[in-house]
Amino acid sequence: MNVKGLIADHLAPHIEGMDAKAVLGLLEYPPNPEMGDISLPCFKLSKILRKAPQQIAEQLKQNVAEHPMIRKVEAVSGYLNFYLDPVQFAGGVIAEILRDPGRYGSQNVGQGKTIVVDFSSPNIAKPFHIGHLRSTVIGNALVNIFTYMGYRCVRINHLGDWGTQFGKLMSAYLRWGNKDKVEQDGIDELLRLYVKFHEEAEKHPELEDEGRAWFVKLEQGDEEAKRLWEWFISISLKEFEKIYSLLGVTFDSYAGESFYNDKMEPIIEELKSKNMLEQDEGAWLVRLDEFNMPPALILKKDGSSLYHTRDIAAAFYRKKTYNFDKAIYVVDYAQNLHFQQWFKVIELMGYEWAKDLIHVPFGRVSLEGVSLSTRKGNVVKLEDLLTQAIEKTREIIEEKNPSMENKDEVARQVGVGAVIFSDLSGNRIKDIVFSWEEALNFDGETGPYVQYTHARACSVIRKAGGAGTVRMRPEEAAQHLMDPPSLHVLKQLYLFPEKVYQAMEKLEPSIISRYLIDLSQSFNRFYHECPILVEDEAIRNARLTLVQCVIVTLAGGLRLIGLEAPEQI
Repeated sequence: MNVKGLIADHLAPHIEGMDAKAVLGLLEYPPNPEMGDISLPCFKLSKILRKAPQQIAEQLKQNVAEHPMIRKVEAVSGYLNFYLDPVQFAGGVIAEILRDPGRYGSQNVGQGKTIVVDFSSPNIAKPFHIGHLRSTVIGNALVNIFTYMGYRCVRINHLGDWGTQFGKLMSAYLRWGNKDKVEQDGIDELLRLYVKFHEEAEKHPELEDEGRAWFVKLEQGDEEAKRLWEWFISISLKEFEKIYSLLGVTFDSYAGESFYNDKMEPIIEELKSKNMLEQDEGAWLVRLDEFNMPPALILKKDGSSLYHTRDIAAAFYRKKTYNFDKAIYVVDYAQNLHFQQWFKVIELMGYEWAKDLIHVPFGRVSLEGVSLSTRKGNVVKLEDLLTQAIEKTREIIEEKNPSMENKDEVARQVGVGAVIFSDLSGNRIKDIVFSWEEALNFDGETGPYVQYTHARACSVIRKAGGAGTVRMRPEEAAQHLMDPPSLHVLKQLYLFPEKVYQAMEKLEPSIISRYLIDLSQSFNRFYHECPILVEDEAIRNARLTLVQCVIVTLAGGLRLIGLEAPEQI
């Protein structure tokens, strides 16, 4: 049920030079219900049609055909305001939600299309810290949203499993490491060795050369170097999997940087054959001066590859393997230039699909103003944060609902949900200053607030005898939901498909997070102002029907951004 679309279809034939899609983009929701339910501002049309906004509104009003959904139309101060028939509207929203509850808000716009999403991508042998959380939860939410909209999604974890840091770690392990301690303490011990290497290298710079030498050995296939490298990877993946399991995140591919080592030569040869590579002081690069960008370095002086080389090789491999319609890279905004450069190189190579490569940047996380650094060891491990969030939730449950079953399960759902929602509640491009207090704050506009609202709605249905006991036709229920709090909830429910579509279009999961807060606040007002389990059977069943619609929508929205929806808290 798309009322905006209906109105756009009505108006488009009467607006010269605009189709329904263009008209749809102009329609808005007035801030005050007295100004209508949907409004067309005619000010932009004024330039196109060379008429006064009010004159345009008056003329369009004459041409609007009658429709059962539209109660009246008014032209006021350059706006064309549409007032919907509340009973028709309410019945339509309820019918839409309950027709196929598990699919409410979904569309098949992506049918037959494939999207590759590259996200999370932590570095091997380094802790999975709060800085990695953003890419992980934003990427996971985008995959969920695109899948819900009918796309086939391929989830790729492009692990940082190659580079000089491995040579440094090998050097540190062979100098100061202990096999049993690494097996016992995992990444924590590898981090300790890595930090120690950099501390010692400040006093003994020759250590840097030793680290580089070990990486060259790895590149050349030295058995000892390869054995240590594979061991570091297996230890890291074991720890990463614990985090992904807690977050409910899965991947289709863990092909990291090393996977593309034997796939770069054809790319380099093609760049040479197209006369795109230029030598500069021994290094090979692609000049991008005419695009106001520094050159893209492809090979170092010593002939070794760089991030540009590996990313270009990965893009070609993914295009060939998955034949994607879009490839999305969820990486922080500090890498903006890097992506612009290698996207441009593929375009200059003559590949039309370069336009389908999309960088989704996000703000960085700092620790009370200080940037995170594994070299210096100032990181907050994500596992520590999730564990504390779960423990805090468990304490709250013990205090407020000690007799509840499945306490541990609910504590995990709510604790982890609090951390994910906190990350997705603001616009993704904003920087975040991490604070324990805020991350573990469950009051206000938070994930636990939305989950608690969902649990409260489920509790109402349980007290009424369960979802199966409500048997009321949508059009009948609508007759009894004409009070302002109920109508406000219905208007919020109606917006869900639009918000999901916007989140997909703008690659912005926070649109859904923000919506879930609005719906929860609207429902809680209704809950307090409109008693639900009343004696009047018709009113009771109508309100229970509305509660059921809220449960469906909150659970669906939470699922899209990677949270669970417990029925009891």
